[in-house]
Amino acid sequence: MSGDHNTMSPDPSSRAVIAPARVNLIGEHTDYSGGLVLPVAVDLGTTVTWAPAADATIRLRSVVFGDSVELPAHAAPRIPPEGWGRYVAAVVGLLREHGAPITGLDGEIVSTVPIGAGLSSSAALTVSVGLALTSAASYELPRIELARIAQAAERLAVGVPVGLMDPASSLLGHKGHALLLDCGTEEHRLVPLPPGIALVVFDSGVRHALEASGYGNRRLELERALSAIGTDRPSSLSAAEAAAKAAAAGVDEVARRRVREVVAALEDPLGPDLPALGRLFREGHESLRDDLEVSIPELDVLVDLAYEHGAIAARMIGGGFGGSVLALAREDETEHLADAVTRAYADRAGRETTPYVCASVDGAHELAPG
Repeated sequence: MSGDHNTMSPDPSSRAVIAPARVNLIGEHTDYSGGLVLPVAVDLGTTVTWAPAADATIRLRSVVFGDSVELPAHAAPRIPPEGWGRYVAAVVGLLREHGAPITGLDGEIVSTVPIGAGLSSSAALTVSVGLALTSAASYELPRIELARIAQAAERLAVGVPVGLMDPASSLLGHKGHALLLDCGTEEHRLVPLPPGIALVVFDSGVRHALEASGYGNRRLELERALSAIGTDRPSSLSAAEAAAKAAAAGVDEVARRRVREVVAALEDPLGPDLPALGRLFREGHESLRDDLEVSIPELDVLVDLAYEHGAIAARMIGGGFGGSVLALAREDETEHLADAVTRAYADRAGRETTPYVCASVDGAHELAPG
């Protein structure tokens, strides 16, 4: 979701929470197979400002979409067939199933996360709504549990088999760090980001909607391949072992490529060696393009242009079939990179890109009053 920063009228009883978006340094299409991911929570986010309601009704207005949803606080809500209200209703229903008390509130949702750009706008929405509801009810919920609920809410709302990475990074992120998350065991630790390096996101202008893309098919292909080689977690195998077992099991070539891509992503170390980082990002993008086949020409052009104009590293991020490219650049070179890529992309692709220079931030939290 994206939009301006207009907020609801001041209310002495109002409170607010914010949930950040994420960029993923490496590990695309590995979270739903129990693999490793390395996301960063960034300073694009979704804010829910609310006040207690006089009745048992949840009323939320979206500044972005210009409409509202109303849901009962004391009954299981019906999931709308479409629209952003699907996510809200799913979060409310799953929190109720978890045993969380749900209270009425009147609120407003504002977001700076571009929709369909591969930055997890849906997770920022589900996490912010979930955190607002639990805060309003003074209900303590472990962050990883709220991440699971947000993940399940997106699956319930739109039927996409998303992984844990997006909501977990939104809740567990920490300023100055990436989050190394094992999506199979849910073990996680913080990894310091290299100093002096900026995260520059180039939005391709091609929107993606995971429920309408090949994302679900990619997951089914990977699960079929993993089943054939006798494991549900690719991190338990080396790349060579996975490829050999897949071939011996007679798995089709497309599924073997999926396994190689996931395992290769897990085995690529991310270190402070900047030339090596550039090579790993390039190889990761080529594998997403050629093995997983989730890239598109516009993303490929943006990656090439980023390297041509001085990026340390660049690759597509998100589920693919549209979305954005992440480039790493030295902080004093970000303005030149953003301007040069923007001009060149218009010439080469005939499209406009919106660059976002992102900073790492802490995970979802309640905002101080005022």
